[in-house]
Amino acid sequence: MSLLQVKGLGKVYNTKLGMRQCVALKSVNFEVIEGEFVAIMGASGSGKTTLLNILASLDKPTTGDVLLDGTSFSSIADRDLSEFRRKHLGFVFQDFNLLDTFSIKDNILLPLVLMQTPVREMEERILPIARQLGITQLLSKYPFEVSGGEKQRAAIARAVITDPRILLADEPTGALDSKASASLLSQLTDLHQIGKTIVMVTHSAMAASYASRVLFISDGALFSQLYRGDENNRAFFDRIVATLSILGGGDIA
Repeated sequence: MSLLQVKGLGKVYNTKLGMRQCVALKSVNFEVIEGEFVAIMGASGSGKTTLLNILASLDKPTTGDVLLDGTSFSSIADRDLSEFRRKHLGFVFQDFNLLDTFSIKDNILLPLVLMQTPVREMEERILPIARQLGITQLLSKYPFEVSGGEKQRAAIARAVITDPRILLADEPTGALDSKASASLLSQLTDLHQIGKTIVMVTHSAMAASYASRVLFISDGALFSQLYRGDENNRAFFDRIVATLSILGGGDIA
């Protein structure tokens, strides 16, 4: 069953004074099946971040539409977008976006606080997620007291505590070393294996090799896609690298 549908998506930005137009996306079409782990790759400036921002309802397309569970983003009033995002979308960012004056626990609970969730329910939700992500012992600490990898696991906990329909990740390993990156990707794989739908933008072929499907964007358009099938990470990685060599973008690490 298609959870996310992207139909004829186009995005054009006008430069200063409207003298020139920049085409960021052109006629992008794809679907994401419920429970899929999809990676989006492409060179810098290819349009992948613009695409993710539109999927996150943080930006609006010039043409086309996005549907989540059959609900068109274009049908949602601007005043209702924040609530829609909180209820249905989870976000993981490269720079963590944790509040330094909040404990790890309070950072994770923030979306539930904004949704006015009862305290008892918040406590019931956070403990199993913290155990799953291995951060139970960090809940009383502050972001400046933990490592980058631990910050990112806290960010994942915050993203999934509302039980969103889809998890959107923007370069989640970009600020991590190789060991922390591998640990984080294993956590995302675990979430995928229990049924969470994930869409991840990444420059890294290694990161993309954890996904079940990879979409490649070039000059604002879908260039190609690869399905993992029964391959292990190494075999899938090799095919991703071969495709990137044609595109001329992306990193192996």
